[in-house]
Amino acid sequence: MTWVNLTSIEQLDEIKNASGFSLIFKHSTRCSISMMARKNFEMDWDVIPEDTKLYFLDLISYRDISNKIAEVFQVAHQSPQVLLIKDGDCVLESSHSDISAEEVAEVIAS
Repeated sequence: MTWVNLTSIEQLDEIKNASGFSLIFKHSTRCSISMMARKNFEMDWDVIPEDTKLYFLDLISYRDISNKIAEVFQVAHQSPQVLLIKDGDCVLESSHSDISAEEVAEVIAS
């Protein structure tokens, strides 16, 4: 699997309007906790169905997109944070040590 870098508001509109599942991983490049959460997630992400689009947001570089994500999906800003989007709605939000590829896969399978 590979990340799609989330670098524009237009991509956020695509995620909101897409059918099926998309995942957004919000990452702070200045935070060791965020780096560890990303590493752990990537080690286990093979459990997530391959047709799930995985978006990666460097929230230091794209803070405006991070703020828009909080607004559009009605979640509090966290870093690191994973949002699982299904048909335009956030169906799972996890942050810090609660981020789990296995949990994402379980929600997709249910």
